[in-house]
Amino acid sequence: MTPGTGSEASGPGDTPSDAVGGRFTPPVNDPWKGLRGIMAGTLILEFIVVLLALPIVAKVGGGLTWLSGVYLVVLALLMVLGAGVQGRPWALQFDLALQVLLIIGVIFHWSIAAVGIVFGLVWLYIAYIKRDVRLRMERGLLPGQEPIADTGADPA
Repeated sequence: MTPGTGSEASGPGDTPSDAVGGRFTPPVNDPWKGLRGIMAGTLILEFIVVLLALPIVAKVGGGLTWLSGVYLVVLALLMVLGAGVQGRPWALQFDLALQVLLIIGVIFHWSIAAVGIVFGLVWLYIAYIKRDVRLRMERGLLPGQEPIADTGADPA
């Protein structure tokens, strides 16, 4: 966690606010709360779409086998379970991994991969938004953020 920002852990190549010389108060409203809600809602929507793909796989192509049925149902259940863990630091990586697994579903029917690609693009956009919010928070650009006054004490 970057001190003074309330943001999540920085990744490789990120510059904490202390490195650029400023610390800021936390924003008035928690920006991560809304993003967690969007991420959970997106997973629930994706769960519904994956279950709606079951009849397509059953009627078109090779039909629904026990393997393809179990694969899609387990993937859908992982999406529902994933919706409940969006507050964890690894949640976005989990969500992106689900998209990879969905795209791998092309072995059963191309429509499964199409769903994975569409939602994969949505998740990449969510990752972009998350990064943008984190960078704005580190720079003190969110509503209600103010610089923390330096106490003037020499750390040495």
